[in-house]
Amino acid sequence: MRFAQIGATPKGGVRRLALSGVDKAGRDRFRAECESLGLTVRVDAIGNMFPRRPGRDPSRLPVLFGSHLDSQPSGGKFDGALGVLAGLEVMHTLNDLGIATEAPVELVNWTDEEGSRFGHSLAGSGVWAGVYPEDHVLDLKDVEGVSVAESLDRIGYRGPQPARHFPADAYFELHIEQGPILERESKQIGIVTGAQAQVWYDVVTVGQDSHAGTTPPSARKDALVCAARIIDLVDKMMRARGEDGRGTVGQLLVSPNSRNVIPGEVRFSVEFRHPDTAEVDRLDAQFPREARFIARDCGVMLELTTLFRIPAQPFDPACIELVRQGAARAGYSTRDIVSGAGHDAVYVARHIPTAMIFTPCKDGLSHNEAESIEPEEATAGAQVLFEAVVARANRPLRDTK
Repeated sequence: MRFAQIGATPKGGVRRLALSGVDKAGRDRFRAECESLGLTVRVDAIGNMFPRRPGRDPSRLPVLFGSHLDSQPSGGKFDGALGVLAGLEVMHTLNDLGIATEAPVELVNWTDEEGSRFGHSLAGSGVWAGVYPEDHVLDLKDVEGVSVAESLDRIGYRGPQPARHFPADAYFELHIEQGPILERESKQIGIVTGAQAQVWYDVVTVGQDSHAGTTPPSARKDALVCAARIIDLVDKMMRARGEDGRGTVGQLLVSPNSRNVIPGEVRFSVEFRHPDTAEVDRLDAQFPREARFIARDCGVMLELTTLFRIPAQPFDPACIELVRQGAARAGYSTRDIVSGAGHDAVYVARHIPTAMIFTPCKDGLSHNEAESIEPEEATAGAQVLFEAVVARANRPLRDTK
């Protein structure tokens, strides 16, 4: 709650856009807290932060855990920050109890998970995992034309460490569910078995600006009408998949955006998600084809760019089992769940064994200033994170002789 004062909004949320001055304030606070615990903080070239606590055996690979501190423009207090600050509490508790883990443990604050400033979510973990070229992400610009590279330099968080994955033993991420399932079923912990497949597009409809009062229907090339019909298509395709379907248009830019001018250009986002990669493949085949039919019928040009496709990502069975065991030891009720949202863990899982822990959030509401959890829900999530991290860091290694 104290951390949420950094970038606090009048409606009770936070605005900590990635690599902004407010994000710098949050990073500085986080770094100071870590250093006060005796942790060594590394920063890589994309701004990912890695505070490390040594283990008894320095030859062992570290156990990583964390999330992100950046937010949506009108975000909530807990999305991302819960995982980082609960990880900080794990470090506090290890110190308070004098626990020396066998393997080193390393907390992570991933850069620009949200993608709300530079238009590319999971940027820091994506570069780290080798999914996105570092130069490509560094060259991304916000709406004011400021690049990621310039922003990193401005706030002093372009580190000397290469932004690429390194050997690690495991990764755990605590996060609010951002959905209603755990609350509806009165479950305290979600044991996340994997994440949904996704496909994201940038779409541009290009018609012709013309006078709203003098242009008859037969002469109109209305880019907004075309966009509206494509948006309706997205909704219909989603609903055809039942409760597992997800289809969203979250961004819409109309030009020239004048009330008495027929819009000549509309830029908007489209995304689909589904637990089944094959279903996303079918959506990816169907949507461009039907969108082009709509554009043709409207007499409008269509530009459609696929930003990325993410297959469904299963998490590591052994790490999942540690989460399950930790929740059982603490006496928490659980249910297995698939993540509907994208998380840094999805890209990290391509290289190291990974699992996630979900806690409920009120009414399943997230990406909203009213996002809320109860203190005991945070406690439960932090406790299970602690149990899983310590168990993994102290696990006996097999004799390889």
